[in-house]
Amino acid sequence: MSYGYAGKILAMDLTSQKIQKTSTENYFDAELFVGGKGLGALILWRELKPHIDPLSPENVLVFSTGPLTGTLCPSARMCIVAKSPSTNTFCDSHIGGHLGSEIKFAGYDAIIVRGKSERPVYLWVNNEEVEICDAKHLWGLDTFHTEEKIRNERNDPTIRIACIGPAGEHLVKFALVNTERYRQAGRGGIGAVMGSKNLKALAVQGSGQIRIHNLESFIRVAKEAREAILENKTIRARRRWGTARSVLFSSDRDLFPTRNFREATFEAAENLSAEVFEKRFWVKHKACHGCPVNCGKLGVVRSGTYAGTVVEGAEYETASLVGANCGISNHEAIVYANMLCDKLGLDTISTGNVIAFAMECYEKGMLTTKDTDGLQLNFGNEEALIKMIQKIATREDVGNLLADGVKQYSEKVGEKTGAFAMHVKGLELPGWGVRAAPGMGLAYATADRGGCHMRAWTTRHEISGVVEIVKSQQDYYAACDCLVACQFVKDVVGKERYVQMLNAATGMQMTTDDFVKVGERIWNLTRLFNVREGFGRKDDTLPKRMLTEPLPSGIAKGQRLTQAQLDQMLDEYYELRRWSIQTGTPSKEKLRELELNPVNS
Repeated sequence: MSYGYAGKILAMDLTSQKIQKTSTENYFDAELFVGGKGLGALILWRELKPHIDPLSPENVLVFSTGPLTGTLCPSARMCIVAKSPSTNTFCDSHIGGHLGSEIKFAGYDAIIVRGKSERPVYLWVNNEEVEICDAKHLWGLDTFHTEEKIRNERNDPTIRIACIGPAGEHLVKFALVNTERYRQAGRGGIGAVMGSKNLKALAVQGSGQIRIHNLESFIRVAKEAREAILENKTIRARRRWGTARSVLFSSDRDLFPTRNFREATFEAAENLSAEVFEKRFWVKHKACHGCPVNCGKLGVVRSGTYAGTVVEGAEYETASLVGANCGISNHEAIVYANMLCDKLGLDTISTGNVIAFAMECYEKGMLTTKDTDGLQLNFGNEEALIKMIQKIATREDVGNLLADGVKQYSEKVGEKTGAFAMHVKGLELPGWGVRAAPGMGLAYATADRGGCHMRAWTTRHEISGVVEIVKSQQDYYAACDCLVACQFVKDVVGKERYVQMLNAATGMQMTTDDFVKVGERIWNLTRLFNVREGFGRKDDTLPKRMLTEPLPSGIAKGQRLTQAQLDQMLDEYYELRRWSIQTGTPSKEKLRELELNPVNS
């Protein structure tokens, strides 16, 4: 591990204030787990006792990079791993920008945070210099001002910072971790885990280099990967329009969540399209470290109620969940809501879901203005949307209930609301419906962190063989998440190039089959973690709305994914994975094949 890896793992116990540095080589078998998600999953499996409270000091927070992070590999990123307070499952939340590269340049492959500080602190890492610093003066600040204040205090604008806002401090269960203002580890409540540890921020500065085993070969393949990205038609469209280019595609194909997923086609989708954002809002393209895509879009609202708003976005998921799912068609209001979530530290996907759920409860009479502090919480009410975001972040009034997420809120409001509580295992659904794309339903039901669209992508493969596609994509994507490769370029770069870059960087001699097997190993390891927490086949399901309510309009009108169809897909999926058909538990034979016996002992 002299090549590709930084060489050390940094661990900090906030309870004892102890700081420890360990050789990466002595910490894990790189050829079995690689890094990123794999390393994070291994750490959680080893260190967490079953059924701990995710917001207790016993939870572990891992900032994990991969062997290609900080290199010329296009868009190699990092992830943050912990047990999720949203779901009580394994969770890895990925983040772009430059933080992962800076951690590697500082000399570390991962930073592990244990315990809980008695007072607010932030972590300062400057190469070998590591310090746990007082953050009392930062507590209560939003993420934008936290970054600004730390950089000013350190008198260096180049410091890379990950931090939480008021939502993380108030332990909102879908609080995020923010970096460089507009990049987030958004899903699963990672920000709440930071808040539970009284950890306000991680600030990193590094001046080291990453040694490459075969530099000539690595540069050649990295260049090929970059050229493939630039020549790809889909990537060119994303380079111009970001993820918002999918708005019209999704709405036209009955995949666009509208009014709490009741519908899947939004009548005002054109107002939320990339073309409108490009014309009226965006002013600059932005990219993560080493990435030629520049999919980030920085924009400014120039006039009207929300004039002066500056934010990167809105991404497709935000336009979908904060926009159409709440019945909001004013793109400037959505942009403002996006900025507010970034500042306060809220995941826009879960925020849009929980507010849309509350809106449906309000329209059905299950909530009243007495419950909402006078707000008329109707679909389409942008003023109510903005106020609810602020209330959720500080757990004010009804925001205190919503801050625990759709699943827990539904359980408190009443049993009848379970019919339209849109989550899987407690993680609110992303911006893609499943009634016109059953394969995505299977992907959501079996995803290791709950309702997630980043584990498999089947919307273009819904005709046949969808179970095999879900399984193969989950394995390949998990392998890529160990590197940590960007979701947007995984299929364009391809497993052959990733393996070539991995081998050239590290000196490994991995084959493409070995690489995919790494992903399958990690997928089974995270499944073992969730099984240990009590999850099984009974939890691999979908919201009742998806299984019982046919689409009311659109080209797929009348279509739904039935329970019988989902059960059949699960049977085929478990058989393909060699998991128990009855429980969804990996078989001993499969674990032996994947060399997971020592982990499972």
